[in-house]
Amino acid sequence: MTTRVLIVDDQALVRAGFRMIIDAEDDMRVVGEAVDGADAVELARRQSPDVVLMDIRMPNMDGIEATRRLTAGGNGARVIILTTYDLDEYVFAALGAGASGFLLKDVPPEDLVRGIRVTALGEALLAPSVTRKLIEQFAASRPATARTLEGLTEREVEVLTLLARGMSNAEIAGKLFVGESTVKTHVGHILEKLHLRDRVQAVIAAYEAGLVKPGR
Repeated sequence: MTTRVLIVDDQALVRAGFRMIIDAEDDMRVVGEAVDGADAVELARRQSPDVVLMDIRMPNMDGIEATRRLTAGGNGARVIILTTYDLDEYVFAALGAGASGFLLKDVPPEDLVRGIRVTALGEALLAPSVTRKLIEQFAASRPATARTLEGLTEREVEVLTLLARGMSNAEIAGKLFVGESTVKTHVGHILEKLHLRDRVQAVIAAYEAGLVKPGR
């Protein structure tokens, strides 16, 4: 299966660099390039990408607003925010807008490729310099909600708890003594039952429901 990627950046050299890296992979294809957020929203509507590489600071419409419009509009694309700025406010804004990942522009090419693959599969993606503490802080900063986990089985609640603690599918499988494919199935059911887009949203939902607490 080929992952369709949309590149969004106002700098032509940056777009060209990303395209070169992505087009070198057999399982990826660049389906478009956008110069600003408004262009990105329109191109995403026409090209239906799987993953959008989204810059933050752009003219006309920034990457945060474009991400918000894409996710609110029901577009199935998952957004990776790419920026040169390693600042909490951008991470918070990106998570709040519905981004599935956050990477700095200076990541090695192999990490960018891995990030696209991970995000396309619905995994949570954060740059090494952006710790899990940021997700905890983000969740803690949100007002308390009445989110319920009703409908989840006991095993699914257990999987969600471990997921929210930062464990990968493989780690969860080892902890529960089940196969990794079984964990993937559980995660899929959790996302479907709670009407969530990806693991990032699932982690935030776990905090909102009080299943896990920041700092624990």
